Amino acid sequence: MGVPKRKVSKARQGERRSHLAISAPPLVECSHCHELKLAHRVCPTCGYYDGREVVAIEPTTPAEGQR
Repeated sequence: MGVPKRKVSKARQGERRSHLAISAPPLVECSHCHELKLAHRVCPTCGYYDGREVVAIEPTTPAEGQR
């Protein structure tokens, strides 16, 4: 069984994990409303995907008592 001969230093451990950082997801422009959205997903703003409406989005209005 492979057992480490010495403790791995924090610097070497950090070098090994340097590529594990989380990056922001790549965003693309919606072809219909030009808002940023995740690629290959329905636009949450307008409900369009691949040039056609997939989800009907109702316009939001302020609720009663909020102005």
